Formats: sequence, C-alpha cells, structure tokens
Amino acid sequence: MSFKLSSPAFAPNGSIPSKYTCEGADISPPLEWSGAPDGTRSFALIVDDPDAPDPAKPQRVYVHWVVLNISAKTTKLPENAAKSGLPSGAAHGSNDWGKQTYGGPCPPIGRHRYFFKLYALDTEVKGLSNPNKAQLEKAMQGHIIGNAQVIGTYQKEKK
Repeated sequence: MSFKLSSPAFAPNGSIPSKYTCEGADISPPLEWSGAPDGTRSFALIVDDPDAPDPAKPQRVYVHWVVLNISAKTTKLPENAAKSGLPSGAAHGSNDWGKQTYGGPCPPIGRHRYFFKLYALDTEVKGLSNPNKAQLEKAMQGHIIGNAQVIGTYQKEKK
C-alpha cells in the first residue's frame, strides 16, 4: 500500500474552494491519509506555494502552514483543525506571516499551486518551539521514511 494524502475538499491539482482562502473563512481544509510506512512515529505537515508572487516569474516559496509531531495513529485532520485544535501532541510551527496557524491561499496575481506535503518520520521532533519550515526540515533530516503530497490551486476572484 502506498502512502497517500488527499483532501475531500478538492481534487488533486484541482481548485481549492474559496472557503479555505483569504477570500473566505480562511480555515484549513480537511486532509486524510493512508498507507503510512511501517515504523512511523510521527507526521509533519508543510503547506507551501512555490509560485509567489507571480506564477509567470516565481521569486520565492511562501509557507502557509507548518505542523509537527502529529501522532502516528492519526489518519486525518478535520476541516479547521488549525483553529479548532490539532490532535493531542501536535504543534504548529511558524508560517511566513510569522503566525502559528494556517494561512490560506491569497495569491496577488494568477493561479498558484499549493503543495500539501505530509512526512512520515521515524521519531518525534524534539527541542523546537514554533519552528519555521527550514528549521523543521533540518530537524527531519535523516528521519523521513515516507512522504505524500496533494496539490491544490487557487486564483483570486476578479472583482
């Protein structure tokens, strides 16, 4: 069985509903996964946008959500988990707004891709408080035993 990540809110490579963006309620979408590798002790989640600020001329990867130490027994995050409560033991890291929560898609121009990346780790991440993406990635080095991703897209409504 392969490690898979999906969202009941949008199809792979499909449009993310505005409810989960800055134009809507800005809540985290539901996520579900299966097929985690044997030996998984925890999961880490990173959601980022490699198309910032303009998909025609991307200049940086913008980080929307960082979560670490999701229990290996967990197989889903419900809608609005970022605000209504992560599973016991899980913790937010810092996104590129400097906040410890989910920040939904809010592209200034064009249709952007949002990569929801789930990492299966052979350990829990220790000694980090509100890590950013780079700090979490460094802590995960040598401990990633599997990864899964789903990509959603979003473009602001024309006013």
